[in-house]
Amino acid sequence: MGTNGTTCSGTMKATSNGVFQGDDPLHYALPLLILQICIVLLLTRVLAFLLRPLRQPRVIAEIVGGILLGPSALGKSSKFLNTVFPAKSLTVLDTLANLGLIFFLFLVGLELDPKSLKRTGKKALSIALAGITLPFILGIGTSFVLRGSVADGVSKAPFLVFMGVALSITAFPVLARILAEIKLLTTDIGKIALSAAAVNDVAAWILLALAVALSGDGNSPLTSLWVFLAGCGFVLFCIYAVQPGIKWIAKRCPEGEPVKEQYVCYTLGIVLAASFVTDLIGIHALFGAFVIGVIFPKEGNFANSLVEKVEDLVSGLFLPLYFVSSGLKTDVATIQGAQSWGLLVLVIFTACFGKIVGTVGVSLYCKVPLDQSLALGFLMNTKGLVELIVLNIGKDRGVLNDQVFAIMVLMAIFTTFMTTPLVLAVYKPGKSITKGNFKNQTVEETNQSNKPLRLMFCFHSIMNIPTIVNLIEASRGTNRKESLSVYAMHLMELSERSSAILMAHKVRKNGLPFWNKDKPGTSSSDMVVVAFEAFRRLSRVSVRPMTAISAISTIHEDICRSAERKSVGMVILPFHKHVRLDRTWETTRNDYRSINKKVMDESPCSVAILVDRGLGGTTRVASSDFSLAITALAFAVRMAEHPGITLTVVRFIPSEEFKPENVKLEITEDQAIVYEEIIVKCHEEVCEAIKEYSRSNLFLVGKSPDGSVASGLNVLRSDTPELGPVGNLLTSSESVSTVASVLVVQQYVARCDSHVVGVLKSATEEESPVKDTESP
Repeated sequence: MGTNGTTCSGTMKATSNGVFQGDDPLHYALPLLILQICIVLLLTRVLAFLLRPLRQPRVIAEIVGGILLGPSALGKSSKFLNTVFPAKSLTVLDTLANLGLIFFLFLVGLELDPKSLKRTGKKALSIALAGITLPFILGIGTSFVLRGSVADGVSKAPFLVFMGVALSITAFPVLARILAEIKLLTTDIGKIALSAAAVNDVAAWILLALAVALSGDGNSPLTSLWVFLAGCGFVLFCIYAVQPGIKWIAKRCPEGEPVKEQYVCYTLGIVLAASFVTDLIGIHALFGAFVIGVIFPKEGNFANSLVEKVEDLVSGLFLPLYFVSSGLKTDVATIQGAQSWGLLVLVIFTACFGKIVGTVGVSLYCKVPLDQSLALGFLMNTKGLVELIVLNIGKDRGVLNDQVFAIMVLMAIFTTFMTTPLVLAVYKPGKSITKGNFKNQTVEETNQSNKPLRLMFCFHSIMNIPTIVNLIEASRGTNRKESLSVYAMHLMELSERSSAILMAHKVRKNGLPFWNKDKPGTSSSDMVVVAFEAFRRLSRVSVRPMTAISAISTIHEDICRSAERKSVGMVILPFHKHVRLDRTWETTRNDYRSINKKVMDESPCSVAILVDRGLGGTTRVASSDFSLAITALAFAVRMAEHPGITLTVVRFIPSEEFKPENVKLEITEDQAIVYEEIIVKCHEEVCEAIKEYSRSNLFLVGKSPDGSVASGLNVLRSDTPELGPVGNLLTSSESVSTVASVLVVQQYVARCDSHVVGVLKSATEEESPVKDTESP
């Protein structure tokens, strides 16, 4: 932003000799910049924490933080401004902020896939065009009002275009983040909003390039024409000359291998070179980085690795500096008098009216329900950082004066701030779902009905896939007329570093993560889908991959809501620990345990925790190789229908209590089920009995059994009470030495009055491990 016309004697040196040698560090560029960065990060993070209960994106906190540090608040104190943000330091701050912005625009370009724009449906395309056209026209109309009052003297044509662009923009990165936070990213409305925002983004950047070309200082109209034509030539050069080289680099970065440092360096160098060329042409350095991002190959390992390497530094450190740079230009005090505040209301109303009415009208025409249409209208009204970039370019080019700039910044804050509350007010996707509203909430109820069994397997990584596939194979009940439907939900954390490209691509096609049906790639998520697709073709099981992207603290809501919406009989969750090579347990992540406990507390159906010791290894287990030890017999009986599985039911009976009449097994002639009763006197005898079945592949036990044997096992101390007494015993290497996996089942609405084995509380009064006696 320059030096605000202030001149200073001499050049500001980079480093000081320290206070002990008489130097004031605040008079030197590097220590002053460090102080500025620390203040910016502290203020913006505190504001983000305070705004978190309102579910506001972090960009709001950063914009507000920048304004607070500027002349609108703290900057009113000349002592503060001259000490922390003196005029002679602003060139360094601006340069660093714009350097970070260049790389951020490269990431924004990465978010936009030109191929996906071709696949944009008519509905999303119509909504995008309506969300651009009406606000752009209203923006031009508003520019006449502003130019006749508070914007007198600015260039007419550039001002018209800048106002139209500013009111018609939808910030794709901010929108993707909002959709993820309010759990709409994987819904139909989320996909429509993302597709429409992508089209909107591309159109807005083209219009902005036109506005920048028109805003040049040249007196001849031909100057703007030459700038625009040179910009078009630069884009064609990037497509036909630069893109093949980038693709060559991307092909040399296969999945599963670290990206070489030299390739990252080459790419960042290309981004900077492109920025230099566009600045040389007279458009803006940001456009060069954006174009490189757009033409960058989106598939494969290289793009994802590049995002992970660059995003943290850019989003966490450099972007807040840009907001401060913008905030130092924003002086709310310039909005004075009834006329100025009236113009602010007019601009906000025009921006909201154009976006919301245009989007809602076309959405209703496309037969989108009213609540979803309103939600789409509010979502498309999201502004954010892209809006600030447009305004700052206009301010630097002299197209927007101080007062208009302040009005437009406040408009951007207001429209973005209102998005989340209004969307949540008009559209609640879970409002029609009530806990307990569907049948077959247990496996037993499904067995007794003619409907297919629906299971939901949740997983965090591809390491969980082999065991899931093998467990599905064992559960498909081949003798049944009804089928088995499986929903495989990939649990992905929405963290502060989650970029829009990673989120948007993961839900690009029906919730299938990073998968294009026409061109399957080699990423880990592609491998997940390919594994399930191959299994589906080899069996009668319908497997539908899904994706849940949420914060760890709320991802259990996605699981429970999806389980109820899909009417599943059981949700199967991965254990929060994994087995190391020495067969000891290592915690994968403690947060996963919290997810499991919350799902067990709130799930509308039965829940199971899968303690994986490598069921079947890394390959699909043949049907004849299964060995099961089972207590939750409703699920076990279904497994026993598989021709390759023999089921052994073991009931432990305390020596002083012999009540065989409490157990009832319904066994058909074609089921290989063996029932055994073992009289035990103490905990040690239970352990010894279980060791008899230690060569099993899988133990399936209940979480909360009754009886004296279970009570005796409960005396064992464990840090995993969610597994229950027998589950803890089977996962304790000290008590029972086994390599078998364990599936701990919590029955939904446990009842004590049923006499049929299969309801968890009445399965037995004691625990019943079971195994396939024919399998090693």
